Amino acid sequence: METFLEAVNKKIHGVPLQACYHCRKCSAGCPTAPHMEYNPNKVIKMIQNGQKDKVLNSSTIWLCLSCETCITRCPNQVDIARMMDVLRQMAIESGVGAHEPNVLKFHEAFLASIKRGGRINEMMMTVHYKLKSGDLLSDVAMAPGMFLKGKLALLPPRTKDVKAVKNIFEKTRSK
Repeated sequence: METFLEAVNKKIHGVPLQACYHCRKCSAGCPTAPHMEYNPNKVIKMIQNGQKDKVLNSSTIWLCLSCETCITRCPNQVDIARMMDVLRQMAIESGVGAHEPNVLKFHEAFLASIKRGGRINEMMMTVHYKLKSGDLLSDVAMAPGMFLKGKLALLPPRTKDVKAVKNIFEKTRSK
């Protein structure tokens, strides 16, 4: 029977979590650590101790920004951002879902935008997210300023090979 640690290590395809010697540099540099239920170092420790339910049910895995500050600070190059991606996917697959429901809706809107055009289309992604979350008007006042500053484009950016992006999504779906 595969342990939780083995399952996570198999999916991160990189430096195994056993390489972490808990120096806590990842947590010290994490911009969202103060808002997390458990800091990144604690999540690794929980995985090492087989606390699957506690990890997958935590809000921490959904609050990670994947900014990769943690991996740049880690002396052993443990890819915590990738680990958090794996944990989010494991939570979805196991039916746990997101402790923060709107975070999962944003995650889905983000991935749908990439799948559709190969790049992020902020305007369509925001519309998709707003419709899924039901939070239609809370920040609508920011839109004109963002548009005037060039932060919201009318025409979506597209990648040259959208088919290749769609193939990536198909390959990951089958794993």
